[in-house]
Amino acid sequence: MTGLVYKSTGSWYTVKSEQGDFIECRMKGKFRIKGIKSTNPIAVGDWVDYELEETSDSVTGTIHTIHERKNYIVRKSVNLSHQMHIIASNIDRVFLLITINNPPTTTNFIDRFLVTAEAYGIETVLVFNKIDTFDEATLDEQLYLQHIYQEIGYQCLRVSSTEMKGIAALKEMMIGKVSMFSGHSGVGKSTLVNALEPNLQLKTKVISEQSMQGQHTTTFAEMYDLSFDARIIDTPGIKGFGIVDMEKEEISGYFPEFFKLKDQCKFNNCLHKDEPHCAIKKALEDDKISWSRYKSYLKILEGDEEHYRTDIYDEDRKASDETRNK
Repeated sequence: MTGLVYKSTGSWYTVKSEQGDFIECRMKGKFRIKGIKSTNPIAVGDWVDYELEETSDSVTGTIHTIHERKNYIVRKSVNLSHQMHIIASNIDRVFLLITINNPPTTTNFIDRFLVTAEAYGIETVLVFNKIDTFDEATLDEQLYLQHIYQEIGYQCLRVSSTEMKGIAALKEMMIGKVSMFSGHSGVGKSTLVNALEPNLQLKTKVISEQSMQGQHTTTFAEMYDLSFDARIIDTPGIKGFGIVDMEKEEISGYFPEFFKLKDQCKFNNCLHKDEPHCAIKKALEDDKISWSRYKSYLKILEGDEEHYRTDIYDEDRKASDETRNK
């Protein structure tokens, strides 16, 4: 029998059959997927083959085959630095939820996520959430950030779950697709799902006033069928986003604005750091590439792990202003 994985708790998997029934399944033995060192061989969004096992009081299943994935998105495992954790698979579009100050989402985090999505061929839309809470300074910061990413070519949405702003546009982009919501804890993923589909009534929590960080409400990734012909994968909040399995020479290829200029560099293997006649550094000096994006690139290149509370909006603006004033 074939089904789609809707929930993963690490040991049990909720699988929806082709007939529409939900079956609790376990893995049969150990899965080793070629080329993937993963802490979770089966992920939400996987198509699997399973066999039913009936007992006197229940019907469960045993998964014995995972179908080939069209894509998946990963992050570095929290406990095992050389392994990855598959967040979800077979995704049509991922919506990265961003909040400016409750909690803050750093450009470093955004760029690491986008690089990974580019590497695995997943379209990403940036969703600036909680716009109803903005004062003038916060609005200015959000619009500045939106401008950076729209100039690169990323679609951006501005939404408010409480005031239902931008919800219709978001729904339109989700129809007929498997979408994933991702972002830090507290950015409003579950609240936004509830705004899209009130009957789901997903649990939500308020932001911690002391730390301005979110509190985990979604423990495991889970897929939901929505009433407007769409599926959504709600995921646990991500604190940091480590890059895995990426050679230094290929990183700049996942920054679209860098990729367009790479062939203009003097050296084919240019890392855009210390080399002479580098087109990326020239564009940076001419204020055609965002300083925050370049700083994110250097951090990834140097293998620095992301620090959750590090913010570089001000650094980006300062560097840009200094360049213009030369």
